[in-house]
Amino acid sequence: MSGKDNPAIEKAATLLVTLGPSEAAAVLKHLGPREVQTLGMAMASLPPKPREEVEALLDEAIAHFQKGAPIEPDPEQIRQMLTQALGDDKASHIIGKILQGSDTGAIESLKWLDPGTAADLIKNEHPQIIATILVHLDYDFAGEILKRFPERLRNDVILRIATLEGVQPQALKELNEALSELLANASSSAKGKAAGGVRHVAEILNFVGAQIETEVLDAVREYDPDLAQRIMDEMFVFDNLLEMDDRSIQTLLREVANDQLVLALKGASPELREKIFKNMSQRAAEMLREDLESRGPVRVSEVEAAQKEILKVVRRLAEEGQIMLPSKGGDEGFL
Repeated sequence: MSGKDNPAIEKAATLLVTLGPSEAAAVLKHLGPREVQTLGMAMASLPPKPREEVEALLDEAIAHFQKGAPIEPDPEQIRQMLTQALGDDKASHIIGKILQGSDTGAIESLKWLDPGTAADLIKNEHPQIIATILVHLDYDFAGEILKRFPERLRNDVILRIATLEGVQPQALKELNEALSELLANASSSAKGKAAGGVRHVAEILNFVGAQIETEVLDAVREYDPDLAQRIMDEMFVFDNLLEMDDRSIQTLLREVANDQLVLALKGASPELREKIFKNMSQRAAEMLREDLESRGPVRVSEVEAAQKEILKVVRRLAEEGQIMLPSKGGDEGFL
């Protein structure tokens, strides 16, 4: 929904443009992807606003308008806001949609379905079509859908994502229109492309669980050993926390609940456990050791779920610039 369709969205977009990049970024980073996309599109299509109209809006919001020229949206300013709020990797996909005027309508609407329903909806499509759809979804959601496919289809789709170099605007438009019919929604056009590729597969596999991850990588290895290795090199798994610097580990620990950490560490290597203990106070480390010893056997699925939730926190902190992750090229950098 654009600002033209919803006066409240237009007001919010006007206020964000008025705030400027840094302040707007501080607001945007607390919103979800759909909210950011909606507000970003509204900002991009915002008509010039007379100062008097903005002053009235700020009065309504109990704020003050600083004197200046009429508000006129600047695409570069919008790009800067989103990048500051979300980080380069997370913002690039949304920025492309907003500033290039694209909309993947029907594909985006899949996000409102539960993964099982979404998987049932697309499982009979051609694997290339499924691959194209999945690269437009969040990694964890795509992973949940992938887990519900038969092994043969799952492996085929992964191979196609790994070798996907982009989707032409016209092809994406046709795909979106076909999917609209499946969803019983009105057809809508779409432009733009999603990258796909090895990194995209790695991000999805980070969320499918150890068993499926192993099955998929084994299948890819049979097809192309080098491709399988490149995917593995791009993956960031729980044991990779061992490679993080101490300050980043300390920041992470402040964001993770103790019960979740205990569960996750039940499946961790002794080296990783020691790294965690080293970055806690002596008292906290002792208590964590006691909790680990007193906690009886736990299901592998519980351990994997806890580790996955912690990895989500890791990615959020990395995107916010609060922690550093080791890059795959050997230098440290933001993920």
